[in-house]
Amino acid sequence: MSGRIKHPVFARIYARYAGPSLEKAGIGVHRDRLLADLSGDVIEVGAGNGLNFPRYPHAVDRVVAVEPEPDLRALAERAARSAPVPVQVVEGRAEALPFPDGSFDAAVACLMLCSVADQGIALTEIARVLRPGGTLHFFEHVQAGTAGMRRVQRALDATVWPLFAGGCHTARDTAAAIAAAGFTVTELDCFEFPESRIPLPIQTHILGTATKPSAAPSPSSSPTRSSSP
Repeated sequence: MSGRIKHPVFARIYARYAGPSLEKAGIGVHRDRLLADLSGDVIEVGAGNGLNFPRYPHAVDRVVAVEPEPDLRALAERAARSAPVPVQVVEGRAEALPFPDGSFDAAVACLMLCSVADQGIALTEIARVLRPGGTLHFFEHVQAGTAGMRRVQRALDATVWPLFAGGCHTARDTAAAIAAAGFTVTELDCFEFPESRIPLPIQTHILGTATKPSAAPSPSSSPTRSSSP
């Protein structure tokens, strides 16, 4: 898969408004949960402007952060300079990661699997660059739990949302895609964020961990889902 990804308007809006508003709403708590158990060599796929970088634990030896959008990548490079662990920012796409097989102990996917062109290919690539037994730590907004909101999501995905939100799709069943890629989902928390009296199309989130099998993949069983209040 070739071709550069450029969403300069989205990049500016996200960096100046969307990112800070999510931080104000309390997304940092979920970022901390996402990263808490990481150690060793980590790849963050779709790192955006580097909002996770200050939160990496010291048990991490290094982070290789992949970001395809040039404006966001430049901001990520700036954020990497003050990170508490070594962070290298590189150009690349989730569907064609520029690394050999088995390069990393863990992978981070944070609010990016909504925007990849093909979730299956992206997740297969993430699995490829992980060592056997490596872990995928994910935090994503996903399809809603109600039929009515899923209809709204599908309508948005088919019209304006991807155009104005950097290729984002709101109605993806990302947990199922992770399992279909051969991962064993070991932890899965489903919750609404941000809290709002009015239902929002990007309010349902999942946060969890999945493991790349040490041997050949076998059909994965469904994980126990928990719902945060």
